Amino acid sequence: MNILITGSTGLVGTALSAYLTSRGHVVYPLVRNSGADSPFYWKPAENIIHLDETITIDVVIHLAGENIADSRWNKEKKKLIIESREQGTRLLCDALVKLKHKPELLISGSAIGFYGETGDKIVTEDSLPGTGFLPEIATKWEAATQPVENSGIRLVHMRTGIVLSPKGGVLKKMMLPVSLGLGGIVGSGQQYMSWVSMNDMLHMIEFIIEKSQISGPVNMVSNRPVTNYEFIKALGKVLHRPTVIPFPAFMAKLIFGEMAEPLLLSSTRVNSVKLEQAGYKYIDNTIEDALISLLKSN
Repeated sequence: MNILITGSTGLVGTALSAYLTSRGHVVYPLVRNSGADSPFYWKPAENIIHLDETITIDVVIHLAGENIADSRWNKEKKKLIIESREQGTRLLCDALVKLKHKPELLISGSAIGFYGETGDKIVTEDSLPGTGFLPEIATKWEAATQPVENSGIRLVHMRTGIVLSPKGGVLKKMMLPVSLGLGGIVGSGQQYMSWVSMNDMLHMIEFIIEKSQISGPVNMVSNRPVTNYEFIKALGKVLHRPTVIPFPAFMAKLIFGEMAEPLLLSSTRVNSVKLEQAGYKYIDNTIEDALISLLKSN
């Protein structure tokens, strides 16, 4: 298949491009600068996009969006986070539906932030959106795909959980303090973390491509969410380091500001009913399995 990927240089995009290429697919990145060697490019902020119609694209995987956790939130940052998803997604979708040869499938990014704070309650793809900034991001992100949904192209919204990879994200940030014996639970430690290993993330995407019956929102998570306490203890065990120094909630709020509550202290307990019903078999069944596998391959 010919597969077009936005956000191809990000954590998931880099791994996904390599994985799909290894599986025999031809991967084209939608790059952010035009050039003779770039058949697909765009400048979302300027409403510019070019899709080379001499190349028929079978699947589009849309991962691009402003990083939500690389700096403290303020009014301007929050606006940029939403606009990068809303504007870019709408621009891409408008272009796709105008193609003479439309792709069979658009897999568009979203996040389990859609559900907001869920406490101990397990939510699935049928659950309603929560309230707050993260649900606002995900809701607007998904709504921007409306042109594709109306066109009849198969559409999947990847509501992605915490992607575990030693090359970036939460796991990379936690490895250093824990390896130094400075890691510990965050806040109460009882908040749920809905995670997915990079191993499973890549296979889930391939599974979705192959299973034509899958459409709409899909929770990209392990069906064994863990509390922050369980995650930290498992990481400490795998790294053979103690995890006794806590990171209290007040300190998280002092350092990270507004983002501390939804990203570190809130609880989101999510299961993926759609993948399970479609017959997906997890590679990493437990958080300890995932950490051992990921850190061994690092």
